[in-house]
Amino acid sequence: MDNAAIEEMFQSLGPVSIRRMFGGKGIYHLGRIVAIELRDEIMLKGDSETAVELEAAGARRWEYEGKKGKPVAMPYWTIPDAAYDDPDEMAKWVGLAYEAALRAK
Repeated sequence: MDNAAIEEMFQSLGPVSIRRMFGGKGIYHLGRIVAIELRDEIMLKGDSETAVELEAAGARRWEYEGKKGKPVAMPYWTIPDAAYDDPDEMAKWVGLAYEAALRAK
C-alpha cells in the first residue's frame, strides 16, 4: 500500500509518519506506533481493552509460528471490513489503535 493511501486511512488522527520496518512499514502518530503495514495489509495496534471489540467486529489478530512451532500472538489486528467503506468507522478504529498505543509501555 502506498503512503498516500495510508495517510488517508489515518487522517482522522492527524498527521502520521510512516517508516520502513520488518519488511513492511510502521505507522506512527505523535511518536507512538499505531499500526503496521505488512504484506499489503494494515494491522492496528490493539490491547486487552480493545481485543474483544476488535474480535466482535471480525478483525483477526496477527500471529506467527514461533521457533518451537507454537503460535506467537502480536498486539496487532486487521482492520474490520466495514471500516473500509465508512470513514467514520475507520476513524473509530484508528482512534482505538492510538488509545492502545498510549496505554502500551
